[in-house]
Amino acid sequence: MPKNRVQFQKGLSLFEFFATYGTEAQCAETLFRWRWPQGFVCPACGHAQGYTEVKTRGLLQCKHCRHQTSLTAGTVFASTKLALTTWFLAMYLLTQQKNAISALELKRQLGVSYNTAWSVKHKLLQSMLERDDDRRLSGVIEIDDAYWGGVCHGQTRGRGSPNKTPFVAALAKSLDGRPLALRLSVVAGFRKRELVAWTQKFIHPDSIVVTDGLACFNGVAAAGVEHQPMVTGGGAASMKLEDFHWLNTVLGNVKNALHGTYHTVSPRHLPRYLAEFCYRFNRRFNLAAMLPRLGYAAVRTPPMPYRLLKLAEVHW
Repeated sequence: MPKNRVQFQKGLSLFEFFATYGTEAQCAETLFRWRWPQGFVCPACGHAQGYTEVKTRGLLQCKHCRHQTSLTAGTVFASTKLALTTWFLAMYLLTQQKNAISALELKRQLGVSYNTAWSVKHKLLQSMLERDDDRRLSGVIEIDDAYWGGVCHGQTRGRGSPNKTPFVAALAKSLDGRPLALRLSVVAGFRKRELVAWTQKFIHPDSIVVTDGLACFNGVAAAGVEHQPMVTGGGAASMKLEDFHWLNTVLGNVKNALHGTYHTVSPRHLPRYLAEFCYRFNRRFNLAAMLPRLGYAAVRTPPMPYRLLKLAEVHW
């Protein structure tokens, strides 16, 4: 049997990582290129008249308006006291592992406190979340309702359980039926009006959406997208239907990864954890490029101080 090219691709080895990003100077130069690919542009006046370095303070001063800025100001790295090499190693660990890495394991690998590791991880997850937030799925798309969480003894079972967090799982497929892109969005509930708004934001109007016939998915058609419901029933037999094979497979991988890596995930931060899986899945065809792509997104993500990170994530 031939090897899967995606699974067996070269990726970015540790030796290559340290050769490219092993020193603070290398990381600073890379960060500059990510932030200003065409050369320095003043964040205050917008002019590209060049800059001078204020070496005593590590700042860049615009030659036009004299505004001073740093490499990290205005980015998700803003106000950091960590070395850039620590941030780059965190990005490497988050992007090169299939099943993610917990904040506790990140603490051990980076040699920092747990709170610092948690903050670094969630800032980078926020970059992943915002990077994909305005991207639509297109083509033939499988959509299903999914839940995170379990049932406590004596409480309501099924979809009405208060301990379950609902989220929409959508998978775009290629013409030959292979999975291409994934979106996992936490929603307030599976109601038609929720799916109308969700579809308008995340699904291209020319797409064809296949669902299991749950009533709320009529919102897909109400949003102007072709909808092909297939009543599947329940139980194990419904999981074996070929039409939903890839989506069921991916959802199983997502839940196994979450359980195996984190054991428990707070519902208020679930959107970030789901975005992490989607980010890696959607860029899995070029594993080596995933780190620089995350860095490019991170310098375009607004600052996220700890007090904001601790707040509950809003539904899509």
